[in-house]
Amino acid sequence: MGLRERLRTLFRLFLLFTVLTAVALISAITTIRLSIHGHQEAVPNLVGVPLEKAQQLAGGLGLELKVADKLYSTQYPANQIVSQQPAARTRIKVGQRIHVLVSLGPPRVTVPNLVGTSARAARITASQRGLTVGNVAAVHWPGIAADQVVAQDPAPSSMDVHSPAVNFLISLGDPPPAFVCPSFVGRPVSEARRALDKAGFKIGEILSVPEEGVVKGTVLTQSPPGGTKIGSDTVFSFQVAE
Repeated sequence: MGLRERLRTLFRLFLLFTVLTAVALISAITTIRLSIHGHQEAVPNLVGVPLEKAQQLAGGLGLELKVADKLYSTQYPANQIVSQQPAARTRIKVGQRIHVLVSLGPPRVTVPNLVGTSARAARITASQRGLTVGNVAAVHWPGIAADQVVAQDPAPSSMDVHSPAVNFLISLGDPPPAFVCPSFVGRPVSEARRALDKAGFKIGEILSVPEEGVVKGTVLTQSPPGGTKIGSDTVFSFQVAE
């Protein structure tokens, strides 16, 4: 065999080797791509789904559900999925895991005793315990200083309450003194003035009206009327004979 024939043979062998190598490389790349991208599934939306049903959905797609943690939630009832990773509609390989957080439901608290504290302190304590303040009513309460909590609902030490609103009844202090209004009708208005000034009451309008057969200055009517209950801030007015 001549030199030229040998060179041709070597060139053909080299060309064949190059083609075979290229085919093998392309086949390997194709295999890797199929391995990476083949058998993928879109991650379902599991947020708000009960844990057992979420496990069934994931298992049906060949995916594994992994509970990463559990936490309290006011948005989702107990045992529902709060969040997930990867997010819904992400494509992942069959056999991979979906990590989820599961709700324990609303937080449970023990209601503290707020009776005897100030209204401000009661609000702060309620907030620190995860409670909200509901209705706040105020009444005069004998023997209890103003601005103190005299009653609450729910009652103190109520257990396992789901973030409730606690209602307060606040004292306005001792009730103001009440008196029975005296009647000044038929008596001189000057006498009514002296008596009311001495007792610390105020006198408003005194209106003179004509009245036959009645001594001038005699009280004909009064407000408030005699026999009614009055407070220390009551203002009296009279109609007197002119």
